[in-house]
Amino acid sequence: MPRMQFKDYYATLGVERTAGADEIKRAYRKLARKYHPDVSKEPDSEARFKEVSEAYEALSDAEKRAAYDEVGNRWKAGQEFRPPPGWESGFEFSGSGLGDSAPFGHSDFFETLFGRAGRRGAGARATVHAPGEDHHAKVLIALEDAYRGAQRSVTLHVPVFDAHGNVTMQERTLNVSIPKGIRPGQHLRLAGQGGPGFGEGAAGDLFLEIGFQPHPHFRVDGRDVYVDLPVAPWEAALGASVTARTPDSTVQLTVPPGSAAGRKLRLKGKGLPANPPGDLYAVLSIALPAADTEAAKAAYRDLAQAFPGFNPRVTQEGPP
Repeated sequence: MPRMQFKDYYATLGVERTAGADEIKRAYRKLARKYHPDVSKEPDSEARFKEVSEAYEALSDAEKRAAYDEVGNRWKAGQEFRPPPGWESGFEFSGSGLGDSAPFGHSDFFETLFGRAGRRGAGARATVHAPGEDHHAKVLIALEDAYRGAQRSVTLHVPVFDAHGNVTMQERTLNVSIPKGIRPGQHLRLAGQGGPGFGEGAAGDLFLEIGFQPHPHFRVDGRDVYVDLPVAPWEAALGASVTARTPDSTVQLTVPPGSAAGRKLRLKGKGLPANPPGDLYAVLSIALPAADTEAAKAAYRDLAQAFPGFNPRVTQEGPP
């Protein structure tokens, strides 16, 4: 997951955390007039207008504001934001979440909190019988589950309005079938798990946007998967057969003689399952033994004498 900074949406709009809906709307309108790119003379007007619009989208929606407040009291603006433990227990909102109403798109921070949740559902229709609203949530799954497919229980935090219009967070747990080969950004549709219908109207659907939990070893790029593979200096220089991990097994890899750090060894078809499947890339790094004994130090001294002209910084020499 990319590094991102926590955004203080209240500070962006210049309001207190206790501000009411009307105060938030007034603050947004004032700043939107000031920074709208069509009329503003400010050099950074487009960026500021995007920030203001995103802050207003988060705070003007009672459901999103409740979710933002739920996690937002532990960070300050500018701090590195890392989703708290258990973030795979996502927040559920009204609307399918498949649209994008922000004028310039959402930031990574916004999508980490809410998913691609730009569009709300149309709401209850003024008829006796009407279908329920679609809901959406973003959930994180293990990379290994995308390789094999899995049955998992997912706990969602659901904003619920009381009789006075206030929002409280409740939990519900669903059993979800994770299909083999699913990728980040794709959606699972759970029919009938959205908002309840009116009268004899059918319940809405729940759309789960999939993300991957951060993995200590693997990185995902589309269908391809990358893993760092440490090798000893003599393995890189002389070549070797080494064992490498994949998300669902281990494989034997041949390290060609004369390999350098950063070299990529491709395992065709060992990435995410698909048609065609992705590839797995083992990226070589050179692991140095510690010089923690006299024998080890002597071996390093012998190595230095064996390569008297070797200069690892030759490409960095020259005038600054």
